[in-house]
Amino acid sequence: MTAITLDRPVPALGGFTLTYLRLELVRKIRNPRGLFFTVAFPVLMFFIVGYQLLDTPLTDTPIAAGGVSVAAYIMVSMAMYGAMMSATQTGASVAAERAQGWTRQLRLTPLNPLVNVAVKTIAGMMFGLVAIIATYLVAMIAGVELSAVQWIVSGLAAWLLAGAVFTTLGLMVGYMVPGENVAQITSLVVVLLAFLGGLFFPLSNMPDFLQTIGRLTPVYGIGELARSPLTGEGFDLGALINAVVWLAVFVAGTVYFFRRDTRRS
Repeated sequence: MTAITLDRPVPALGGFTLTYLRLELVRKIRNPRGLFFTVAFPVLMFFIVGYQLLDTPLTDTPIAAGGVSVAAYIMVSMAMYGAMMSATQTGASVAAERAQGWTRQLRLTPLNPLVNVAVKTIAGMMFGLVAIIATYLVAMIAGVELSAVQWIVSGLAAWLLAGAVFTTLGLMVGYMVPGENVAQITSLVVVLLAFLGGLFFPLSNMPDFLQTIGRLTPVYGIGELARSPLTGEGFDLGALINAVVWLAVFVAGTVYFFRRDTRRS
């Protein structure tokens, strides 16, 4: 007699496939609201705020002598904003699936729940990279001039740091609150942190108490690191500690609420 087993075979890589990732990317492309706020909005804001400052030097070094324009500073900030928006929307998609019962259905399959989260994280960061490339490309065409190192290092810092920190923030909120509220909450949080963290205008223009609060936000730390190749101020250890601490906080929150959601389901 042939033995019958009810054990389901565990798929390779926990069920991760390029097809699954492609489907997640297609979902994002079909979301016009997401496309606007993650890709079109940063480009539009660069033109509104930054384009007119192409000839204004950021430091005492004239642009003609190799200095960087204020427009380049704004370019990095707007590209980072797009990456942040894309990253936090990962949490909105997780929350929507929870509300629709899709997450519970997935748990009936051999798919590892962490792989589902990982696929959404990768898709969110890939979309964030699109936002950064689009903003940088438009700025380059408009006349922003940087060295190859400045282009690459500032772009990678904005993408990787903003993607990692704000993806975990979005996931934490996605597992913490009801699905219909996550997109609104994360969008509001990103806009508020962007203002407080000096992404839209310098902290030096704010009252002293807001400057103190702003330096404690994750946006401030990431922004300082991403724009440091432009300002020439060098590596800021405090900014790195800021970003790492917030990443740890959001990762811990995501793990806690993910486990709580798993137990409840």
